[in-house]
Amino acid sequence: MSERNTWIRSLHDLGLAAWFGGSLMGAVGLNGAAREEGGTGQARARIASSGWAKWAPVSAAAIGAHLFGGGGLLAANTHRVAAQKGVAASTTAKTLVTAGALAATAYARILGKKVELASSSDPRDVEKAEQHPMDVDRARRQLAYAQWALPALTGCLVVLNALHGEQQRPGEQLHGVWERARSATPFLP
Repeated sequence: MSERNTWIRSLHDLGLAAWFGGSLMGAVGLNGAAREEGGTGQARARIASSGWAKWAPVSAAAIGAHLFGGGGLLAANTHRVAAQKGVAASTTAKTLVTAGALAATAYARILGKKVELASSSDPRDVEKAEQHPMDVDRARRQLAYAQWALPALTGCLVVLNALHGEQQRPGEQLHGVWERARSATPFLP
């Protein structure tokens, strides 16, 4: 019998929704608006960097909520992960994709900070950028890929989340536990 985990599930799902939606809106809307309105390359980078920097704390909170909720759901469902066939595999896949999305998020933030410093008109930022020389065009290209990787990876998490929801149906649980038992005991029909 399943128990309710409304608060944990809400943290998990709302965090993922904000992580996915924010990354997709940023890649499409914010970067697109910066391209249209920015004029010069430096102005475009400054506009996009400003928007992404404003989103960063919200994104961090969303990711934290998703991870906290995911940990809570894993703790609440350890029996299903162990006993129901297919749940351990989908949980492993979800963990690996989450790790990839976290890495892409961190990498995008590092590259974004480099581009932000290089495009800033603040003398302190210019000085920091000069202390850490980089190829800004290369950083921008890598950033573009990382920013599109985020909605792709978090979108995969949404799909895996839907799979977990389907696996939680009573009929699926019964079938999965039976199949796990059958595979562990070859003499069962």
